[in-house]
Amino acid sequence: MTYILAIDQGTTGSTSLLMDSKSLKILDKEKVDYRQIYPKPGWVEHDLEDIWSSVETSVTAIIKRQKIDPKQIEAIGITNQRETTCAYDKKGRPLNNAIVWQDRRTSSWCDEQRSKYTSLRKKTGLPLDPYFSGTKMRWLLDSVPAVKVASERKDLCLSTIDTFLLYRLSSGKAFATEASNASRTMLMNLETFQWDPELLTFFGISKDCLPEIKESFTTFGETKGCSFLPDGIPVLSILGDQQAALFGQACVREGDLKCTYGTGAFLLLNIGEKVIHSQTGLLTTAAYSFRGKKVYALEGSAYIAGAAVQWLRDNLKSIKSSPEVTTLANEVKDLSQMEHVLFLPFFTGIGTPYWNSEAKAAITGLTRDTHNGHIARACLEGIALSVNDSVSSFKKDFADLNDIRVDGGAASNDLLMQMQANFSQKNILRPEVTDTTAFGVAVGCLVARGDVSIENMGKYWKLDKEFRTEKESYYTKKKDLWDNTIKRLYLDR
Repeated sequence: MTYILAIDQGTTGSTSLLMDSKSLKILDKEKVDYRQIYPKPGWVEHDLEDIWSSVETSVTAIIKRQKIDPKQIEAIGITNQRETTCAYDKKGRPLNNAIVWQDRRTSSWCDEQRSKYTSLRKKTGLPLDPYFSGTKMRWLLDSVPAVKVASERKDLCLSTIDTFLLYRLSSGKAFATEASNASRTMLMNLETFQWDPELLTFFGISKDCLPEIKESFTTFGETKGCSFLPDGIPVLSILGDQQAALFGQACVREGDLKCTYGTGAFLLLNIGEKVIHSQTGLLTTAAYSFRGKKVYALEGSAYIAGAAVQWLRDNLKSIKSSPEVTTLANEVKDLSQMEHVLFLPFFTGIGTPYWNSEAKAAITGLTRDTHNGHIARACLEGIALSVNDSVSSFKKDFADLNDIRVDGGAASNDLLMQMQANFSQKNILRPEVTDTTAFGVAVGCLVARGDVSIENMGKYWKLDKEFRTEKESYYTKKKDLWDNTIKRLYLDR
């Protein structure tokens, strides 16, 4: 038997999956969490050595547990948290902690530069926001002496996480990325899928510091000098996590839509080979590229999804484990008690469609008889309503939406998925394999090798459960309350 190794480098940990290279059956997986670093309010960092160690540990664990010869691994796919930004020297040594996509330290710079950036937005499909990597790279160059010195010495690498992992896996021989990640830096031109000179000038970043942009399914490099893998295993597929989930959900037709519920919730809509600029606050981004074909997506983002349930667990301590939120929420038998209770999970600002980086979370409509069950249900509703803000935008920008395919940890919550179907009035399809980010890059390896065509990859997608829409006045009233409350608390200022 031969294998494909998928490395899913996420916000809270790294997961390695071992798959049969023929059937793509998942044989084993291992997740290793690592530290979250919060130096100041609004700042979020990761130690790159922690990330690398978590990848090594997770890969080693599944190889040992399955008792395989790692030489039987035929290909590696990498998927990753996207906008998180790395600075390291040409020996692969970190020059600073990685600045995580959630980090808001560049808010003031964005506010100062926004009017100058307006004319450039069509090139990137993105608003000027601290979320994206270009602002973080600018901060690193301005604020970290070691990064400044490395830049002056032509010894600086600036990249997203995918490139850092590739660089380490290849002992510095491969310094590359692809469009789904590069499009999140604000430095790539959406039309050309290459670094744009005008954007580089605006952010003050030298092209010499940046990796080569390749197609999504190709030979990026080979393992070399790794303590936990033999030399010569090709890395054949790289996609940012949300685009990997889109691909893993077989959303390869125009109108195909997926939502991934992780720390945040991210929706991508396949819009085909033509760039569409949203009129409703959605992002335009690269989906993938292969054999000269550029595929685009519209994206909606809710910064907080599963993290809201974690907040109930870790901060309010109303539950001991995340799955308990459903049991607690189901204590509410009469939905009329919920009509005025809202949980607005904006702990790190509002994403689509409002893009308010200064927004704070809130629970409103509490009365003396409100109990933990009401708050738990409101938390799940808040996640679904945040996601629905993006769905509503998709409906306005793109008329022919297909059903929503879902994945990620919270997609296993049947109550949340039924809420999503009801609020969004779209059927929800949950596949048998919910590790769709890793699954996406595993399929990508087969595409790169010519073993399967993109058009026929849907044969690997299997339905687990469908949640059909229910039309109840409660959900319409709750959406109206949500919209009005957001307007009152966050927009009328």
